[in-house]
Amino acid sequence: MSDGTPADGPADGPGDTPADDPLRLAREIADAYRGNATPDQQPRRPRRRARSRRPGREDATPLADVMSELVQQQGWTDQLAAQRVFTDWAGIVGPEVARHCVVEGYADQVVHIAADSSAWRKELQLLAPTIVARLNAELGDGSVLRIEVRGPQAPSWKSGPRSIRGARGPRDTYG
Repeated sequence: MSDGTPADGPADGPGDTPADDPLRLAREIADAYRGNATPDQQPRRPRRRARSRRPGREDATPLADVMSELVQQQGWTDQLAAQRVFTDWAGIVGPEVARHCVVEGYADQVVHIAADSSAWRKELQLLAPTIVARLNAELGDGSVLRIEVRGPQAPSWKSGPRSIRGARGPRDTYG
């Protein structure tokens, strides 16, 4: 190392590039940003993307407005009302009634409900006009015409170890 350069540092020779010396490259970039660099040494500035603006919409549009517009355009209003029968059932009929029944289906403006006991089946049949009125108030007038309530399914006596072919079931065995 007789030329006076340190052994571990790069030499300023004709073959050296700024990529060979990270510190020298950093100084050149800093000088270019300060305005001390010559025009051929100034780094390229990244291009900025042109902002695309939708015509007539200068402020951000709330997502709820966009979604309601999409629902109206696609004609999904009736399908969403039908789904609200399932999702909002407890809010419409109340938590006590909702604990004892489940909505099984909604088709042709008829709500099909399964009760967990025959007593709740009868109770829901008596409450049906009130529930229909509440559903129509929540979902839109005329969206529900009636409610069909099923009770729990009784066991079948038509098959088993003590069944007789052609018999009418348990009625034949009782006096």
